[in-house]
Amino acid sequence: MNITVYKSFPYQILFLLCIGVSLFANYELTFAVWSLTLLLTIKRKYSFTIIQYNAIFLIILLIAIFSTFFSTTTPFLFIRDFTYLVKPILGLLVGYQLCRFSSKLALKVMVYAGLAISVMHLAMLSFTVIEFRTLSVNLLREHGGYFSDYEIYVLIILIFYRELNLEISKKQRILFLAIIGLSSFLYLARTNLIQFIILYVGLKGYLIFNKKSLKVILAVFLMSIIGYASIVYINPKREGKGIQAFLYKIKIAPQEAFKTKIDKDDWKDFNDNYRSFENIIAVNQVSAKGNRAIFFGEGLGSTLNLGRKIWTNDHEYVQYIPIAHNAYMTIFLKSGLLGVLFLLVFLIILYRQKKSDIKNVQAINYLLIGTSVFLIVSNWVFLGLYLKLDNKSIIIGFLIALREVIIKEHNSQKRIEDEY
Repeated sequence: MNITVYKSFPYQILFLLCIGVSLFANYELTFAVWSLTLLLTIKRKYSFTIIQYNAIFLIILLIAIFSTFFSTTTPFLFIRDFTYLVKPILGLLVGYQLCRFSSKLALKVMVYAGLAISVMHLAMLSFTVIEFRTLSVNLLREHGGYFSDYEIYVLIILIFYRELNLEISKKQRILFLAIIGLSSFLYLARTNLIQFIILYVGLKGYLIFNKKSLKVILAVFLMSIIGYASIVYINPKREGKGIQAFLYKIKIAPQEAFKTKIDKDDWKDFNDNYRSFENIIAVNQVSAKGNRAIFFGEGLGSTLNLGRKIWTNDHEYVQYIPIAHNAYMTIFLKSGLLGVLFLLVFLIILYRQKKSDIKNVQAINYLLIGTSVFLIVSNWVFLGLYLKLDNKSIIIGFLIALREVIIKEHNSQKRIEDEY
């Protein structure tokens, strides 16, 4: 019996591995796998787009390295921060280099990777329920995972399969939507809900501002306000279980990341608004070190002094943290306002996608536009592309390469038609 192994198969395995490893709370392993993949899949040519995106993150990193000369640190802290700040560059290149398929196969690789992650997530949740005999949201999220941006992307691809030219049977699509949709919902993650809405509106083309899109955005905004008002009226309690615990987190969301005064001696106020507490500490600490720190940051190895020890998701007490939940504040700490400016430049450039007459290319452009808008939120609450568990940089790099593949296939097909 002959067994055929296609040339693209190793890249499919590497793609699943790079996406999957990022979901585990082991950044050292993620960094090792991504770095090795980068070395194994180097391309001969890179487009201007991927070089431009990486150049922005490289500048942010170089500013932090420059600022390090004016600070005191240790080799360990320097290397640790270097791996954090180089992560978006790694992810963009890995995603770009792993797209070595036809456009039809590339989308299927993305979908099947999402399906595999969803099945594993549902299995972990089932084991947690059986083992602990509980439906506690906090416990389920602790053992099953707190979010999955990747599954939301796959969900959007399945919904807009026609626009993206995804070849999939009706039964398969419904089954995949059910599995991935259920898995995505059971993360009970506010950011994933926001991500889904933004990407959905984006794929509809409503993030390109005109009169029609403005009406749609206002309608979505109005419905969000009504929905939020309903949750406030229900008044879910902090100690609630199941869906009530999720609704409570939605209720406190507007103040959680923007509150300016926090009573750190009140454990409820401190825990509910911890992200804001980090932001306050970051602004005060960097500002106290003068104009150089404000404009160029404190460099690699710098940490935020929380003024007290806190218990983290890594199951340890810490007082000095190298990164905040907020990407803008983290870059402000490492690279100052100049670094934050370049982070905003990246979002603007990612948003400004050129219009295409090729249907599935335009759909990818809409997806990238949606990603740029979502990153505004993700950067504020969840470190964006710098989060240790994040894989959106791989998705962005993969989509850029996929777009180039589609354009190449389209031009090739057009050339053949012109010849005949």
